Amino acid sequence: MISKLLLPSNQIEKALNVAWKRNDIISENIANVNTPGYKRKDIQFEDFFNSELKRSHIKDKSKLSGAGNLKVVTDNANYSYRLDGNNVDIEREMAIMAENTIRYYTLINRINGQFNKIRTIIKGG
Repeated sequence: MISKLLLPSNQIEKALNVAWKRNDIISENIANVNTPGYKRKDIQFEDFFNSELKRSHIKDKSKLSGAGNLKVVTDNANYSYRLDGNNVDIEREMAIMAENTIRYYTLINRINGQFNKIRTIIKGG
């Protein structure tokens, strides 16, 4: 019974790991905003999350991928207006970081809600 309650939190934990990793990458982009030739990096969180949702229908949940299997993608687009080859847009990075932070705290709140349910069950109420 409790394993069925904890299973969704395992998937949420993996999503939290991805959000944390993405935050590190965004921070690296921001730190290198003035580095000539630096190309921004990212993780496609939505692609990971959607693939996990599709895979959640399989019987063996141990086959779900973790954050360690993610690829960090380098954005080699030359859309930058800068002459030094750096394509980091600080405003865009800050907006992505804010979105990622909201996602992270939403996932934390879901885990807290699940633990509160388990606590209520254990207390018998």
